[in-house]
Amino acid sequence: MEHTALELIELGAVFFVLGLLGRLAGRIGLSPIPLYLLGGLAFGSGGLIPLGGIEDFTSLASEVGVILLLLLLGLEYSAAELVTGLRRSWLAGLLDIVLNAAPGVAVALILGWGPVGALVMAGVTYISSSGIVAKVLSDLGRIGNRETPVVLSILVFEDLVMAVYLPILTAVLVGVSLLGGLSAVGVSVGVLAVVLLIALRYGRYVSMIVDSPDREVFLLKVLGLALLVAGFASAMQVSAAVGAFLLGIAISGSTAENATKLLEPLRDLFAAVFFVVFGLNTDPASIPPVLGWAIVLAVATSATKIATGWWAARRQGIRRLGRARAGAALVARGEFSIVIAGLAVSYSAVPAELAALATAYVLLMAVIGPIAARVVEPVARWAGERLTRAVPAQA
Repeated sequence: MEHTALELIELGAVFFVLGLLGRLAGRIGLSPIPLYLLGGLAFGSGGLIPLGGIEDFTSLASEVGVILLLLLLGLEYSAAELVTGLRRSWLAGLLDIVLNAAPGVAVALILGWGPVGALVMAGVTYISSSGIVAKVLSDLGRIGNRETPVVLSILVFEDLVMAVYLPILTAVLVGVSLLGGLSAVGVSVGVLAVVLLIALRYGRYVSMIVDSPDREVFLLKVLGLALLVAGFASAMQVSAAVGAFLLGIAISGSTAENATKLLEPLRDLFAAVFFVVFGLNTDPASIPPVLGWAIVLAVATSATKIATGWWAARRQGIRRLGRARAGAALVARGEFSIVIAGLAVSYSAVPAELAALATAYVLLMAVIGPIAARVVEPVARWAGERLTRAVPAQA
């Protein structure tokens, strides 16, 4: 069979199967991320139906997927919201880092992966999935709940932490000197400050540059500018994904809303390819040896995220049921955890087992997160009733 024809058949089969998996995920009320990862495991090396010949396309498409994920995440926030969220949530954000990065660091050190592996796993277990959290809150009708701003402010803080963490991680993975690493962080922080300043004072002009009444022109301008910014950011040793995120912040108002609606289908398509590519690069046979550690991390970091949300909501005067909902909403991990692990694997700076552990962990957390958000209310009410009954009995 002609090589091009075989590639088209394989690519078409991958997209079609992804569509079926996405529909299945919608039917059972879960994020499609775990199913996309499983699809990648099935099509990759060591899987049921190994594919070959489409690596060049899927590799580039996965990079575009990461850029679009972060671009649309940035479009969700204005610069003012980011600054306000940072002021309101910095203390809860620091607690979030300590509680949720520590389990990843501990497991990496126990497994002998050294400081680099510990730094990678800290990011994998720390960051919640903004995409899954936002979808769950929307599906459950909790956008207007009193605890939701607390959840969103913690997510904003995490996104800002990523803007600093990713350049540090990239510098460590590349193996640059301490001075080089500090320079990368300085550039990242400087770019972040400049973008926030531009977005706060001149955001309307950035929006005017990309805006257009013609959908085709609008799409080309937004997508082209996102890729340009991501490319320049990467050339400056700043994560391409962070560059896209900062561009999203700079675009505001109706332009941001229209861009989100226009880019969502593209994001879903290329993001699906990204998760599949991560699965393709992971040998399914490497998962069983680390599955026990993935379960340990899933249990530990579910508890620490719930504790984070509970404490942050309590500081805002929210009652127990709202605190429980806030904590459960933060449990899910997803796209960013895979981005971090994928970045480390691409530089061959960590053992292959880390990719397997990250895959197993995200599979578990992307399933546990939505389930925890759904069952937290009845469980909290049941626990509250038991506590109420126990107190009078003791009295």
